[in-house]
Amino acid sequence: MTKADIVSKISEKLGIEKGDVQATVETFMEEVKSSLENGDNVYLRGFGSFIVKTRAEKTGRNISKNTTIKIPAHNIPAFKPAKVFVEGVKSNVQVK
Repeated sequence: MTKADIVSKISEKLGIEKGDVQATVETFMEEVKSSLENGDNVYLRGFGSFIVKTRAEKTGRNISKNTTIKIPAHNIPAFKPAKVFVEGVKSNVQVK
């Protein structure tokens, strides 16, 4: 499912124009990004949490030059689904 599909479904379900729904979805995503960039987590009860995870410093390999490199510690955005969400997927989606 793409962003356009989400906008279409919400527009159909609520009877709101696609342009208004598009603006709402875009604003929601911008607010989540902004919060994470400021180091704040976003908690959506029953859905999940958008969090900032810290990756520890580690040693990696540059295979083409056959050297070791140091990868510094860094933060990445992550999503942690709520238990209800996980259970719904487990019970409704067939294993491929």
